[in-house]
Amino acid sequence: MGLASSIEWTESTWNPVTGCDKISAGCRFCYAERMAGRLKAMGQPNYRNGFSLTLHEHMVSLPLSWKKPQTIFVNSMSDLFHKDVPLEFIQRVFDVMREAHWHRFQVLTKRATRLSSLSSSLQWAPNIWMGVSIENKDVIRRIDYLRNTGACIKFLSIEPLLGPLPNLNLLGIDWVIVGGESGPQSRPMDPKWVADIRNQCLIASVPFFFKQWGGTNKKKTGRLLDGRTWDEMPAVAHNTNAGLGQMQLA
Repeated sequence: MGLASSIEWTESTWNPVTGCDKISAGCRFCYAERMAGRLKAMGQPNYRNGFSLTLHEHMVSLPLSWKKPQTIFVNSMSDLFHKDVPLEFIQRVFDVMREAHWHRFQVLTKRATRLSSLSSSLQWAPNIWMGVSIENKDVIRRIDYLRNTGACIKFLSIEPLLGPLPNLNLLGIDWVIVGGESGPQSRPMDPKWVADIRNQCLIASVPFFFKQWGGTNKKKTGRLLDGRTWDEMPAVAHNTNAGLGQMQLA
């Protein structure tokens, strides 16, 4: 089994890279930075460098040993497309994801320009889902860079949502996640922003997943939107016995 995750839209996490740098408003109160500090204090060896970028060679092949098919969030504690992660290392991570065809891998980045520039040097497979983080209108161009990649499943993680995002271009986007910021310094999210994005997804027939309202106590605020949960995901068929190329839109 992978490392079980409490993140609502995935099942497990895999971190061949840890640590990162802040590059936009969504990074300001980074949950991964807080967690890395705690893990370092606990003596966890993978976090001996705290939140400084660190490559973990011993973690690269780990999903191959997880025989039960699962949905795996790649680098929940970092960004695979950070400028200091060598292309060769990224390619080896992609090699493992393709070889472990019985899993679904969710890769998420804020470095959309580097993602786009490296896309042609990567071997994509249907079980590799690629997403970009969007927190406000200032970084909306990340969607265009994602659209230009070779990923079969492309998704947006709009978390933390820090402002309205009207008139999103969802052409070629297969999934949208929205969530509010959580933690002691969390910034507020207007319900109207969430409802508007949900409505845009409904019009465009794009699956919509509402993760949380967030706040200082995210369990208390919950994840109901208009009286219900929204747990939609891309409709895919995955034949675990057929190998690569057998996952397709249902």
